Amino acid sequence: MRESVQAEVMMSFLVSEELSFRIPVELRYETCDPYAVRLTFHLPGDAPVTWAFGRELLIDGVGTPCGDGDVRISPADGDSLSEVLIRLQVGNDRALFRSSTAPLVAFLDRTDKLVPLGQEGALADFDAHLDEALDRILAEEQSAG
Repeated sequence: MRESVQAEVMMSFLVSEELSFRIPVELRYETCDPYAVRLTFHLPGDAPVTWAFGRELLIDGVGTPCGDGDVRISPADGDSLSEVLIRLQVGNDRALFRSSTAPLVAFLDRTDKLVPLGQEGALADFDAHLDEALDRILAEEQSAG
């Protein structure tokens, strides 16, 4: 059975130190991919952009700086946990978003009620979906090469 948790959060897109604007961001968690969360950014004038990354990264990033790749999450202010910074990077392109912590924690709490942290592997469907996805990727690579 496919179940999900969704929320919409308003975040500030920090273009520069002088320029930022608020955008809606859809947060989504699905039991068919229990280790990941998806954030869909609705930038004005552009098609929505979706990023998927580990749910645990978002959980950890609310309280302490974490991430060492394309996604980095940290409290906005070391003395206060009221806001979170989300840094996304592809090559030389970077985007920085600021969000209130409370709606992220509420969303994460709902995901934990659906699939408790550490219990992701217990979902029988996940292994089947993973095997299917890996088989599909390998078949595509073999037919392309």
